[in-house]
Amino acid sequence: MDTDRTFRTILLAGFLVLMPVGIYHRVRSQATREKLDRRQEGLFILLTLRPLAVAGMIGFIAYLINPAWMAWSSLPLPAWLRWTGVIVGAAAGLLLIWTFHSLGKNLTDTVVTRKDHTLVTSGPYRWVRHPFYLTLALMVIASSLATANWFIPITGSLAVTLIVLRTRREEDLLLARFGDEYRTYMQRTGRFIPPIF
Repeated sequence: MDTDRTFRTILLAGFLVLMPVGIYHRVRSQATREKLDRRQEGLFILLTLRPLAVAGMIGFIAYLINPAWMAWSSLPLPAWLRWTGVIVGAAAGLLLIWTFHSLGKNLTDTVVTRKDHTLVTSGPYRWVRHPFYLTLALMVIASSLATANWFIPITGSLAVTLIVLRTRREEDLLLARFGDEYRTYMQRTGRFIPPIF
């Protein structure tokens, strides 16, 4: 079995495990059929974030279907570095499942909260305020290394950067919604990485 086929098989297995989990939680969170005003993100983020994420996902899925389709953007990475990507991806997958489970019906794909939104401070939220974004960054790193492809980190890094920029607006809205409770929560947690001290 050639190297690309090995990594393709591993990535495909991870994708087939995580995708149904994500779909389940997304459908469950949208049971209220509540309309969310994505314009709260700001026009620039609204017009750029999702197209970048879709472009990266198309590249990743193209690799999963046939690595030769993404050969134009391949990188000569050593096998040990690609295996490091697999390990990072497994950790990110576990963090993603834990985050989905902890967030429950509060899940949204934007900065706006639902009417019945609760402040989640358990699970990975005990240490960081945005574990989904940390997970996304880890998945970009993992898939970039495992696919040995420069297109995925370019689109992924741009999408992560936009999410980081969007986070300030999200936290302003959470402060407006939860007030001192969120302010206290901010003081004891890291935004993306757990506080060391």
